[in-house]
Amino acid sequence: MSTPEKTRSETRSDRTRRADPVTLEVVELIGDVVARFYEDYEEAAGDHSLTGAQARLLSLLSLEPLPMRKLAQKLKCEPSNVTGIVDRLETRGLVERRPDPADRRVKLAAATDEGRRVARSLRESLRFAREPLAGLSDDERLALRGLLRRMLEI
Repeated sequence: MSTPEKTRSETRSDRTRRADPVTLEVVELIGDVVARFYEDYEEAAGDHSLTGAQARLLSLLSLEPLPMRKLAQKLKCEPSNVTGIVDRLETRGLVERRPDPADRRVKLAAATDEGRRVARSLRESLRFAREPLAGLSDDERLALRGLLRRMLEI
């Protein structure tokens, strides 16, 4: 390994190990943003007589139908929990089960028209997520999106 490559890798390793004041503040700020987002999300879900988990599942299904196992992975929970959530949303007419056209042994959960309407209303009612971002310029929002995507890739 050449010296510049070694230096770069050591520098990156050193940065990930040390807890400098800026890193600590950024971690704290990310925690605060996440907490406020979840608080707002739970309130918006409650306004639609949904739990936070039901709202998150409905939001995912409003984008595309998904198999239960994939939903469990995305929600980071057990498939049996997803089954219960889908059952409750299905009872309300917000979600339906249908066979996967690619593999009829697999059941997909899909948002109904009413489910997509509720999911859209949920997204539109998230004040915390929307209002601070509206105060940023297009360039700032693009930069923030890029940085967040980079953080998730690591």
